[in-house]
Amino acid sequence: MKLLQINTVVNYGSTGRIAEQIGNLAIEKGFKSYIAYGRKNRESNSSLIKIGTKLDNYTHVAKTRLTDKHGLGSQSATKKFLSIIKEIKPDIIHLHNIHGYYLNYQLLFEYLNEMQIPIVWTLHDCWSFTGHCAYFDYVNCNKWISGCFSCPQLASYPKSYVDNSKANFNLKSKLFAANKNLTLVPVSYWLENLLTKSVLKNLPKKVIHNGVDLEKFKTYTDTTKIDEKFNIASKHLILGVASVWEKRKGLQDFIKLNELLKENFKIMLVGLNEKQIKTLPSNIIGVKRTESQEELAQIYSRADIFFNPTYEDNFPTTNLEAMACGTPVITYDTGGSPESITEETGFIVTKGNLNAALEKIELLVNKNHFDITKKCSNNISANYEMNQQFEKYFELYEKILSIKVS
Repeated sequence: MKLLQINTVVNYGSTGRIAEQIGNLAIEKGFKSYIAYGRKNRESNSSLIKIGTKLDNYTHVAKTRLTDKHGLGSQSATKKFLSIIKEIKPDIIHLHNIHGYYLNYQLLFEYLNEMQIPIVWTLHDCWSFTGHCAYFDYVNCNKWISGCFSCPQLASYPKSYVDNSKANFNLKSKLFAANKNLTLVPVSYWLENLLTKSVLKNLPKKVIHNGVDLEKFKTYTDTTKIDEKFNIASKHLILGVASVWEKRKGLQDFIKLNELLKENFKIMLVGLNEKQIKTLPSNIIGVKRTESQEELAQIYSRADIFFNPTYEDNFPTTNLEAMACGTPVITYDTGGSPESITEETGFIVTKGNLNAALEKIELLVNKNHFDITKKCSNNISANYEMNQQFEKYFELYEKILSIKVS
């Protein structure tokens, strides 16, 4: 059996790690695993297929900026990739993010719609059913339900100087909804609910939550190295983590929260760029993105609370990572962010309500630390362990292919 996955990146960032982990499980089950990607990659156990060049990527970015036709560049690169698909002859194709300036979705789906290849598409955001954006909560836009036009988010990813949202919406609707072999996998119940209102509502769908690698994300009882490195031994630590600190991730809310906290608290933000670190108040610790998952797990373990003030999100894996390391989560009532949190492992507050967040912070730091650590880690091991979640994909493959996967 041959599995071909397609994603922007490989073994890098949350979606790249998910593709790699599914590929690893496929190999264990006797599959030949391929992952096609557009940009960044780290070492992989799967056979990798690079789509396009840096020039293709830059040209696609320019096309997006000037015409708002994101996902409609990279024609030559996509044609070459389609010829590789024909050579491989995969038994099943698993799509992840097919946006990201590397692939022409029209050419891809015109080909897929003609072929009898089973397709699973994991939806990590809302791009598949909008005329432009990946998320729309921030501006409270519902045009995607009946048809996009006059997009209010042209300045957001994928940024453009003109508006082609109506044509984009119509083309996506036509191409994606027409595929008879496509099964959608939203990674949250929130996204599943949105799909029932979208142009993709008639396609089969199955929710599979993201999972976390418990060999890497686990509770470290000795976090002395973190205390010494950041000089926080006597502080209650409030942690925020993001791969990219966009506006929607709530960076400004951390800065406002910092003004409300007592002196025995410290905020640490991981994943910031140099410019963002330079603009932080002096008493907030800014840390660049770390590729050391062991160090990140130690930081999670050291934190008293993981605060996720996201304004737009699907099912953030950072919540899972934090709880796997024994740290309770406070998050805004945003998208699928609350879905992994129980009454025993954290709190949900309304967007932007920092006074409510502060109240919950005080409650959590006064609870029994050992007890809440155990409940957090148990929640993840019982419900979101990586292989446990990814096995559900292979159950789906079995159903679609009508075969038994070992």
